[in-house]
This record gives sequence, C-alpha cells and structure tokens, in this order.
Amino acid sequence: MPEHHHSPVSTSAPALSSPRALRLGIAGPVGTGKSSLIALICRALGEELRLGVITNDIYTDEDARFLRSAGVLEPERIRAVETGACPHTAIRDDVTANLLAAEDIERDFSPLDAVLIESGGDNLTATFSPALVDAQIFVLDVAGGGDVARKGGPGIGRADLLVVNKTDLAPHVGVDVAQMVADAEQAREGRAVLALSREDADSVQALRRWVLQVLAAHRSGEHVPQDPGPMAPHFHADEEHPEGGYVHSHD
Repeated sequence: MPEHHHSPVSTSAPALSSPRALRLGIAGPVGTGKSSLIALICRALGEELRLGVITNDIYTDEDARFLRSAGVLEPERIRAVETGACPHTAIRDDVTANLLAAEDIERDFSPLDAVLIESGGDNLTATFSPALVDAQIFVLDVAGGGDVARKGGPGIGRADLLVVNKTDLAPHVGVDVAQMVADAEQAREGRAVLALSREDADSVQALRRWVLQVLAAHRSGEHVPQDPGPMAPHFHADEEHPEGGYVHSHD
C-alpha cells in the first residue's frame, strides 16, 4: 500500500493573510511530466504545507488516479475534472468547473496552503486564465527536442516559471541542456527557468524554494496574477471529424 503523507502545517510558515490558498497551474504538452512534477512538489513540500490537487482530462480521471496511486497525498485531496471538450477550455475560457473544484477542496480541507491545478495537455499553447490561478508553471522536457524552447508561445514566454524537465535523459536524446536553458532564458526575457530532474536533489530544492517564494508573495499580497496571453490556434486529433482533426483558437 502506498504511504500517505498527512501534510501538517509548518509552525514556521508565515501568517496567512490571503483569504484563500495559492492556486498554482501546471501546463505543457502531453508527456512532458506535468503529473510527475506535481508528485515531486507534493513529496518535497507535503510535510510542511497542506496541499490539494486538481487534474484535468477530457473523459477520464487517469492523472488523478496516477497521483493517488503514487501516495503523494491522501487520495481525498486529489480530485479530477473531466472537461468533456478541448482540455484548455476549462482552464482558459470557461473555468467554472475548476473554480468550483478548487473552492470545494479548500472548503473540505480548510485551511489549505496551495492547490495545484494540472492542465490536460496536448500542445504548446496552453495557458491558464488569471481568474483561475495565481501563478503558472509551463513544462517542457528534453525528449521533445532541444529547439522547443526557441519556438516560443505564450506559455513558454510568459508563464511564471518554465521548467525544462527530465534533464537526466538529455544524453540519451542528444540534447544540450545548457543551450536549451539559454534559449529559454532568451525567449523569456529574464523570467525564471529551471532545469529539473527528479534524480537531481539540487534542482528539486530549487523547485521547492520557488514554490515557497510564490506562496509567501501570495500571502503577503505582493504577487499579482499575470495573464500570459491568449493561446495560439491549435490542432486537436478527432476521429469523428472528416479530416481527422480541427484547428481552433481561444480568443
């Protein structure tokens, strides 16, 4: 049976002045490791912060089941939103389902320090509405290619943190991590970039520090949610569509 962490609140945590938990969005393409990143945050901070998780999938709760089986939090603190449509709609256009889920989990486990909201990912365009999250992480991975960060887009360019994930795999896929990070820093004009591997304790600690810094700024009222900008037109595979998919945008 997986071991559950009961997430006591640290007695050294700063006084909570914000009326609610920090809501932190995690977006990025399929396979970049968003669920694993959430699991990593829960393991790194679950002993000192009270956390909740909300996942988004079109028709399933697969990501939520993965996190529950990993034992990173009590299962009741991990909830799924089934969007039933383009997964980005529920984080950008009509965020009602996610807002209700966040409010429910905060009420049921009050007080929470942070709620992590995972986007259903499928491309490079996903961005969260600032009406839903206070800050957002965009996740790339080295297996997607070293040139991905140069291609830009609102998430890559303007999310609060860009994570270049799975750096331990770089030698196996022929990616120069230092160059990929340098390209990302140039694309982001000085905004934070983190090269991350769950096998690298220093990078995990850097992620932990970043989350705590954003939480402290949220509690003090110093952090203002930013809108990375609208998602670009993008393609979704759809077997029912006569041409096999469709291109649309979220204006």
